[in-house]
Amino acid sequence: MTYPRHQIVDPASGGFFHCVSRCVRRAFLCGEDAYSGRSYEHRKTWVEERLLALADCFAVGLYAYAVMSNHVHVVLYVDPQAAKDWSDEEVAERWVRVFPVCVDESPDERLCQEKAQRLQGDPERMMELRRRLGDLSWFMRCLNEPIARQANREDGCTPPRSTRRFAIVCRAQRQERLRWAKHCAH
Repeated sequence: MTYPRHQIVDPASGGFFHCVSRCVRRAFLCGEDAYSGRSYEHRKTWVEERLLALADCFAVGLYAYAVMSNHVHVVLYVDPQAAKDWSDEEVAERWVRVFPVCVDESPDERLCQEKAQRLQGDPERMMELRRRLGDLSWFMRCLNEPIARQANREDGCTPPRSTRRFAIVCRAQRQERLRWAKHCAH
């Protein structure tokens, strides 16, 4: 029996999570599509780079991951308290790294600094960003959406490539975390 995510994950408490995010419509994320004969192996780099960048911005420890042909496994430790302990400057800087101001598809350093300063001047917004940077759902959203948009551009299609939802298995026992990591290593 499945449970709603809000019954599995308490955003305020954090913990270890094994999340699985799948592509839709028999779409291929990586590897070779036997149906079309196209190779999507280069997309694995997209996922890996995005995972590492997000783990550096969010209050999340990335323990293991596996990028498969049509889905991604990640084993994470989410620590919302860490985000609460960050200064406003650090929260704004991390958020701007996740959502930079771009000019001609490249981050503009000056505009990013201005955005960070504006964010710091809004205490309510800072409280919301602090919460988001310690939230598992926001982490997965920030992983899936840009990759889906990039893959859709490459394929010339507009419907979503990845499901917005993701499956969560929540276990705190060390043995389970080791099993997840072993699964992701294969």
